[in-house]
Amino acid sequence: MARTDFCDSMPLLDLHKKADERRAPLRAWANACGPKDRWQAVEVEEPRMTSVKMETEHRWERRLSTQTNEGILLGFHEDSQTCSSAGCVEEPALLHPLGLQGLHSLQALVPSLLRREVELALEKLDLIWDRTYAWDLFLEMMRSQTQNSFPNADLPRHFTDATRAVLVDWLIQVHEMMHFQEETLHLTIHLINRTLRQIKVTTVNLQLLGMVCLFIAAKKEECLLPEVSALCFLMDHTYTKHQLLRMERKVLCGLKFDLSYCSPLHFLILLASVARCSAKVVWMARYLLELSLLEGQCVAFLPTQLAGATLCLSRQVLQEPPTPEGEAAWCLASSVNVGSETALLRIMHILASAVAKAHNRETCATFIKFSSPETMHVSRHPGLNNAPSLLGMCT
Repeated sequence: MARTDFCDSMPLLDLHKKADERRAPLRAWANACGPKDRWQAVEVEEPRMTSVKMETEHRWERRLSTQTNEGILLGFHEDSQTCSSAGCVEEPALLHPLGLQGLHSLQALVPSLLRREVELALEKLDLIWDRTYAWDLFLEMMRSQTQNSFPNADLPRHFTDATRAVLVDWLIQVHEMMHFQEETLHLTIHLINRTLRQIKVTTVNLQLLGMVCLFIAAKKEECLLPEVSALCFLMDHTYTKHQLLRMERKVLCGLKFDLSYCSPLHFLILLASVARCSAKVVWMARYLLELSLLEGQCVAFLPTQLAGATLCLSRQVLQEPPTPEGEAAWCLASSVNVGSETALLRIMHILASAVAKAHNRETCATFIKFSSPETMHVSRHPGLNNAPSLLGMCT
């Protein structure tokens, strides 16, 4: 902290304690604070199979050649729909009798199948009250992600990626200690990224900016808020309550009170539900997604690109035995337009480098957070050490 002009704040995570003792339990990610099985992906019962090594594939680019005018699918047009509202398939989308061998005949059904799966996923995740508006909500999520996007990852002068990583790591510890929801953390980092590009902030006030953005994000996402005095205590009273509230007004005015943000976590959980990913794949993807918050290069990518890349890398790292149902579900989920293959590979390369050295970095709060039994010890998975070699990177 001293090297980056941060105050000597109170230690939030004792690295000398055991993993079970030094972390607080994670809360459910949904705002409804529902049971744990509401956000977890549905696991399909499958017979035991011998371990089969999955080949490196890039399915997020173009697996099923279909695109709507909203840009959700690749290559499908409204006039090519063959499934009317009265004749849509009613049986489960992924139990087509032809399986993967009938992939060509399934292309005409992809729009209706994807719509049905998205509606079911949003309903299972308790993100909607009425399925009638589910698809419209998904379309709006896809459109709104381009708002407040960043053309590049350049930071203002006097700020470096290392300084930013230290701030994000400290905020992850504060977020974990306060038991905030995961959306609050992602919104916090997004507000920091926007504020640094909208208003002038000195290095001395960088920690104050981070705490203010966390406070604003909590006002939008949380039900219970901490006292302002408690936030000042976490910063070792380096800043006063008056300074914190004045910075809050400055940030809100600089952002024009626009706090809208479609988190990549929403796309990640939604795509994982459509793709029938296992719980461990989801936890691994969430770990990779949180690591992306520390990487300044990931700022320029869209939420869907981050979600798609983390899911793809998670599947490659875990290499779970494939099943016909799982492969069909993955193909259907990969029909969602999450960007070019070049962009996804770029994100995967950045994250593969990050996870290979996550346990040796000074900013290791995320590694500690995801090394507990509640997160299935995904940060300690041995496959993460081989993540660069899976992508053909030089180690």
